[in-house]
Amino acid sequence: MTIDSAQPPAAWRYCGNQLKRWRLQTDVSRDDLAREAGYSHEAIKSMEQGRRRPTRRVLEIADDMCEAGGKLRAATDYLEPEKYPARTHEFMQAEASAVTLHWYENVFVPGLLQTEDYARALLEAHCPPLDDETIQQRLAARLQRRDKLAQKPRAIFTFVIYEAALRTLVGGRDTMRQQVQHLIDVGQLRNVSIQILPFATGAHAGLNGPFVLLETEDGERYAYEESHEMRHLYGDREKLRVIEERHGMIRMQALGAEESTRFLRRVAEQLWKTD
Repeated sequence: MTIDSAQPPAAWRYCGNQLKRWRLQTDVSRDDLAREAGYSHEAIKSMEQGRRRPTRRVLEIADDMCEAGGKLRAATDYLEPEKYPARTHEFMQAEASAVTLHWYENVFVPGLLQTEDYARALLEAHCPPLDDETIQQRLAARLQRRDKLAQKPRAIFTFVIYEAALRTLVGGRDTMRQQVQHLIDVGQLRNVSIQILPFATGAHAGLNGPFVLLETEDGERYAYEESHEMRHLYGDREKLRVIEERHGMIRMQALGAEESTRFLRRVAEQLWKTD
């Protein structure tokens, strides 16, 4: 399966449609609503067409003007920012029920291993910029995902991280010190393996980008890849076979678990020494 739709959320479109229906039913003009709520005509039009999220103020004003009896106000509960970008929902659902998960990352620390400060720095650097409410929603969701590492019965997690992710000072040196130490600590869990793929490896099987392989408790197997604007969740055997072969080669090229821990400790020491 492939996830690549950029259509606005269904909740926006549905609530916008209901807003328009109530307005027309009660002969409230779009200009009247815009003037009362303090928005432009075009802004109200965009909300009604589902291209823009209807705001709490507009729904409350419209509820009063159209005598909707709270029906439009009630829509605000369904318009909160999503915890995850819409196109990653299927992957998150599969991840939540995974019994084995294998993750290769070449630019960032994998989401399940991120500290709060590191994750926040990434979200704040997002382009186009995210509003504060969306950042908080996504940060809370990302931190909640980490709980799976310690759940019982425990799933098996393996991570291979390219050295570039450790050398990029996301959030500054203090944030990276904490992040590297967190990797060392999490790597001590019995169900977690963390391997580092160093620069010295040269050309390697993971240069084309990150991916995740997982198997759910129902025996379903998936592969997930993403780039700037495309997110794909695959379930077909041929695609899985190709990514599994790539993953096997990457793990052979990476340092072993114990050597990776020593590598992480050296990185942490270097981050202290550069002050």
